[in-house]
Amino acid sequence: MNTALNKKYFSHVIPSILAFALSGVYTIVDGFFIGQSLGDTGLTAITLGYPISALVGAIGTGLGLSGAIRFAILSAQGETQRRQECFSGTTLLMLIAAALLTATLFAFAEPILYLLGARGDMLALCVSYARVIALGAVFQLLATGFVPFIRNMGGATVAMIAMILGFVTNIALDYAFVWALSWGMAGAAWATIIGQAVTMIVAVLFFLVKKSRFCLPGSRELCRLWKNVLIVAISPFGLTFSSTITMLFINRFLLLYGNEQAVAVYGCIGYITSILYLLLQGVGDGSQPLISQYYGKGDHRCVRATRKLAYLTAMVVTAACMAGVYLARAKVGTLFGASQEANAGVIQYLPLFLATLLCLAFVRITTSYFYATEKNKLSYLLVYAEPVCTLLMLLILPPVLKLTGVWLAVPIAQVLTFVIAWVAKRRVDAKI
Repeated sequence: MNTALNKKYFSHVIPSILAFALSGVYTIVDGFFIGQSLGDTGLTAITLGYPISALVGAIGTGLGLSGAIRFAILSAQGETQRRQECFSGTTLLMLIAAALLTATLFAFAEPILYLLGARGDMLALCVSYARVIALGAVFQLLATGFVPFIRNMGGATVAMIAMILGFVTNIALDYAFVWALSWGMAGAAWATIIGQAVTMIVAVLFFLVKKSRFCLPGSRELCRLWKNVLIVAISPFGLTFSSTITMLFINRFLLLYGNEQAVAVYGCIGYITSILYLLLQGVGDGSQPLISQYYGKGDHRCVRATRKLAYLTAMVVTAACMAGVYLARAKVGTLFGASQEANAGVIQYLPLFLATLLCLAFVRITTSYFYATEKNKLSYLLVYAEPVCTLLMLLILPPVLKLTGVWLAVPIAQVLTFVIAWVAKRRVDAKI
């Protein structure tokens, strides 16, 4: 049993980790090209504007993964018709969400970015980026939302290929639009949404090959499905977006206690650590189909065995990344075209963010386990504990320690969140 389970686990998780590794690089590609083209100003602008793109992707991931979890449980229970209705209903919900996001973000991009701290020429750069992202929201939302369904339909390798093709497209177009044509921030945004469109098209082709029918349930059942999807979606949305929420808080306090160069420093650190966040999401999302299937069958022994493998995988990946990034920390700022002063800041403060990453790994896998088994309240708790703890630390530390207090807020918040996750897991295990 263990050998068979291990083989099944790694057949799901390895493609997922590879896909999210590329997705992690995907998130820093815009920063690389913009930073190399515009220097510290570009890095600050893309750091302030990135949350708009991250919001769209997080909503897609939340809705898609929530629907895919329900799809996997219904599949394990032999409910063929209901699982197709789940897929179709979730797709319709994602299309509605995309339309609302496009209208809202395009109309209110300027006031939203002003609230995030963008001013003057920086605001103009950010608005040009955000409005293009808003126009292509449907591609990004469906791309991120369809990938979890592909994995839960047994297409982990296809999901990886879809993300690779989108990633390669984004790099090629970033080079063409940002460097060759000098389109600046808008060019980076166009490259992003076209890359996501490629991923979405591959997903649609997979569904056509699988002959996945689009069949909606009755209106009452559809509303019930949407309610259930939205309830569960809060967790994967938060897991994907929580680091961005933290970024928003840190950006504001860095501007308050520091300057735009401090934001550029954090932008470099944030891009690098976001890769690890996505690798951990790859472990969690890769193990989710198996955990949900075993949970649907009532096989708690296999659920716990799969979760244990996920913890071990996450710890190994995190330790390797911590070592590699620490050794290469002097090159991080240079990679993004940061000034010599900003690069010195990266070298000084990056180790603080690396020190608590093993705590983060435990929290991420525990959260994935909770929402994969529909323990929604506990998953909500862990998802939003880190940004809440970060905000509390930002309110307490900087008045005393000034800029140093801002840099310490995230590591301390991650330790506090680890303690909460450990206690929650112990209580759940005691009831199994």
